[in-house]
Amino acid sequence: VLDILRADNVEFDVIEYIENPPSEETLRGFLQMLGCEPKEMLHPGAFGDLERNIEEIDTADALIGLLLEHPEVMNRPVCVRGDRAVIARPSEKVREILA
Repeated sequence: VLDILRADNVEFDVIEYIENPPSEETLRGFLQMLGCEPKEMLHPGAFGDLERNIEEIDTADALIGLLLEHPEVMNRPVCVRGDRAVIARPSEKVREILA
């Protein structure tokens, strides 16, 4: 993603989510901008380590509670531009918010 942004001369900030976990307000904003189901914000590989059922995460409140406690399970990178966001997996998805 960084290579794509640099190649397109897009200014960006990188926020290290482990060192600076997103707040509840930020997570709610991500979910609203992404317009996705709560469990889509979870990284499938990382979630398995928690020994929890992903089907439990069916509401925004359940997702946000989990991500506040375990930011490492957030699907990333979340790229935000204006009022739009995308989970850039694969990396090329970042182009959806650059147009």
